[in-house]
Amino acid sequence: MTEVKFITENGLLCGFSVQGHSSVNCDDEQGKLVCAAVSSATYLTANTILEVIKDKAEVEIDDAKFNFCVKCPKTETVLALKGLKLHLTELAKEYKGNIKIYSEV
Repeated sequence: MTEVKFITENGLLCGFSVQGHSSVNCDDEQGKLVCAAVSSATYLTANTILEVIKDKAEVEIDDAKFNFCVKCPKTETVLALKGLKLHLTELAKEYKGNIKIYSEV
């Protein structure tokens, strides 16, 4: 199962941590679909924040792990992260066995 934690500091959404695979095994087509959707959404959001908004973030990427945190997020960064949270929350509703969303304050 993929677990996503959204990080909030001083009442502002400032980052996320994604960990795990959504696939049960190599033949799990639904899990592969969810993994691809989560990966695409997180990379799109991170790249938008870093390259378009030009905010600075601490980023750690490893196999089945993506940590992303902005110390003092710009307004646009917070909005991008809210969009990611909405998108992944809706995926989690549709694919309950593949993705779980948490919030960390």
